[in-house]
Amino acid sequence: MTSSPILIVGATGKTGARIAAKLDKIGVDVRRGSRGSDTPFDWENPATWAPALSGVTKAYVTYFPDLAFPGAVEKLEAFTKVAAACGLKHIVLLSGRGEHHARLGEEVVRASGIGFTIIRSAWFAQNFSEGYLHDPILGGVLPMPGGNIAEPIIDIDDIADVAVAALTEDGHQGELYEVTGPRLMTFAEMADVLTEATGRHVQHIPISFEDFHANVAAAGDTFVADVFTAIARETLDGRNAHTADGVQRALGREARDFTEFAKSAASWGVWTTAA
Repeated sequence: MTSSPILIVGATGKTGARIAAKLDKIGVDVRRGSRGSDTPFDWENPATWAPALSGVTKAYVTYFPDLAFPGAVEKLEAFTKVAAACGLKHIVLLSGRGEHHARLGEEVVRASGIGFTIIRSAWFAQNFSEGYLHDPILGGVLPMPGGNIAEPIIDIDDIADVAVAALTEDGHQGELYEVTGPRLMTFAEMADVLTEATGRHVQHIPISFEDFHANVAAAGDTFVADVFTAIARETLDGRNAHTADGVQRALGREARDFTEFAKSAASWGVWTTAA
């Protein structure tokens, strides 16, 4: 167990918040890195990087909103140089499965001279409960491009458990953990599971990538929509239609099934509307 604080870059994000909470629970000193944290971290302000890294030997790093964003890989490379100068010994990087720019980010970390663990993740189950698909699910629809392409969707809690293990246990340096759920599912099959879990009919609506872009833009902005649509076009082509054993290798157990995620999320009321 490390005695120095562990830096969580993106500590308010889907993965970072969970990792920080799990580390807190086992008594690890956590330094939360975000724009509003006690020790601020901002990817757009390199002056915040060294103070956030001061006295830290391990860090979890995720780039918000995605490594596919223009300039992200270059910022990650600049960050690793600052991190090395500050004495960082181990980076746990969250990467994306089947994404060209994510692979470039992985190579930056590999070449940094810092010890590393790479977590290359499948599509998040929590996109349904916490992301831009939450409201459509409430409306009974799952609008996604990609046709009948299957995806081994993963629960973010599994990603967080892998990251915590990599940050607190020996034996994970130099590892690439490609993490997926335990089975392939089409979006239509996911809609069926959500129907069962929520008690409301959820129907998969196959849409074009152009319509996907419009939906994301309506929920955020056009720039975000441009990048997310590019990622969807790149990855929803069948290249990720296979499972991987990263969770099993890192944790010695199977990944959580989407059905278990959906039942748990429903029990917490995430798809319940106010009366």
